[in-house]
Amino acid sequence: MNYTLHQLRVFQKVVELKSITKAAEALNMTQPAVSIQLKNLQEQFDMPITEIFGRQVHITDFGMELNEVAGRILDEVELIDYMSKQYKGLLAGKLKIASVSTGKYVIPYFLKGFLDMHKGVKLDFDVTNRREVIANLEKNDIDFAVMAVEPEHINLNEEIIMPNTLFVVGSNENSELTLKDEVSLLHREEGSGTRIIMLNFFDKKGINTKLRMQLRSNEAVKQAVIAGLGISVLPVVSMKNELENGQVKIINVEGFPLKSDWKLVWLKNKRLSPVANAFLDYIKENKEEIFRKEFSWMERY
Repeated sequence: MNYTLHQLRVFQKVVELKSITKAAEALNMTQPAVSIQLKNLQEQFDMPITEIFGRQVHITDFGMELNEVAGRILDEVELIDYMSKQYKGLLAGKLKIASVSTGKYVIPYFLKGFLDMHKGVKLDFDVTNRREVIANLEKNDIDFAVMAVEPEHINLNEEIIMPNTLFVVGSNENSELTLKDEVSLLHREEGSGTRIIMLNFFDKKGINTKLRMQLRSNEAVKQAVIAGLGISVLPVVSMKNELENGQVKIINVEGFPLKSDWKLVWLKNKRLSPVANAFLDYIKENKEEIFRKEFSWMERY
């Protein structure tokens, strides 16, 4: 057997994405280079590890078993690398974080300084919808999740990172609208933290809301607002450029802004790794300074 670690890493990415093209993009390789690595790995075995039907990559049963073993091999190799760094007195290991989609405007600023200080830390960072983030927490696949609305059915610890402030916003054309008996709104998908906060407010006030359009991300909602398709409730942290450019305007509505907090959350009974503990300590010590440096502009609204 003459397979290489590089071939196993390429194969794992193909299995994960079920696509040679997508694997090439994720690995910053050309498509032919990925195909060559896959071919060289296949030559080590008598049984097929993949099958190509049309443009679809299908992983054989043997390929799936190989992928599981490859994962264990690569984890052990990574552990050797971390051990060597730890013997040099460096903090080393993997930090796994999943964030709800709007968290992408927040958490990178809290990661940068920590990663600059600890070059031996490898970041596994996933931005996805709230449902997937909760699933990652339930499976204990991550160290931390970043969200504004915690799930009630999981026992979690939390560390508040910074405020989350939400406004009613519209385009220049509809910036004079007010919320009356019935309001047509652009919604996030069901389960979204922004949607939960928004609908809880309207329910308490007895305001009837009519779904104008449902979209899967705050970015999509924001673009629909800019296009004049309706009004919505959005976190101010996601609208810095659009507010400064006048593409969206805050609509003054009684009871707004709505306020909550962005939080770092983790399982109550989870034993945090040295890397995760170090990151948590970094957040506690530096969050106020990071907020002042990167997010003080929010206080203008």
